[in-house]
Amino acid sequence: MTRIPPADWYRIRPVADGITHIDEPFIREFYRCNIWHVRGRDRDMLVDSGMGVVSLRAWVPLVTERSLDAVASHTHFDHIGCHHEFPCRLCHAAEAAILAAPTRDNTSAANYVSDEIFDALPPEPYQSATYGVAPAPATRILTDGDIIDLGDRHFEVIHTPGHSPGGIALWEAATGVLISGDILYDGPLIEGESPEEQAQYIASMRRLRDLPARVVHGGHFPSFSGERLRELIDDWLRTKGA
Repeated sequence: MTRIPPADWYRIRPVADGITHIDEPFIREFYRCNIWHVRGRDRDMLVDSGMGVVSLRAWVPLVTERSLDAVASHTHFDHIGCHHEFPCRLCHAAEAAILAAPTRDNTSAANYVSDEIFDALPPEPYQSATYGVAPAPATRILTDGDIIDLGDRHFEVIHTPGHSPGGIALWEAATGVLISGDILYDGPLIEGESPEEQAQYIASMRRLRDLPARVVHGGHFPSFSGERLRELIDDWLRTKGA
């Protein structure tokens, strides 16, 4: 399979509201994490950091321009691969231990990472069989209701278990922007299988359903409107008899 040079690994696309979308286009869409860079007055925010197979700091200058909070929406491998590159790392309390000591098992890499998730491989010496996430202990532990303050922008942490124990969404009431992580995106969702996780997922969906969101930036797949959010959640809840 073709190897991609590091300079070509990332794709960068400004969207709106001072937000830039970064992704890894040679990873197949289902496995490809959306990385969101948010510009603030006093500091910036990065939500998730991709697989970590190519350095974000070395090849995406945007993320080194200003002081930055690197937030983990959750600690699956595709979302925290470059968190170790940033001095300020934020994570929900329920998954802080994973961010500090990631393994192939606790980050789900063992279940998903193989050459088949790529259309073209990262540069050498990457090997799927030995891939792992570097430790990145949180410098700030997040809980439900916390605020991430960028100076002129304020994002509320919403704990959204169901996909993972410490999953979070980030809500900016002033603009109607919701960064939803993997609890909700416009594509096939991965749900916890236990009765407790299913109940958590339903509660998380109901909570997001009540937000007056204008636009939603998910952990995977394209962004969508608040109207689409309500449609997706209502359809999903109907499938659960909820």
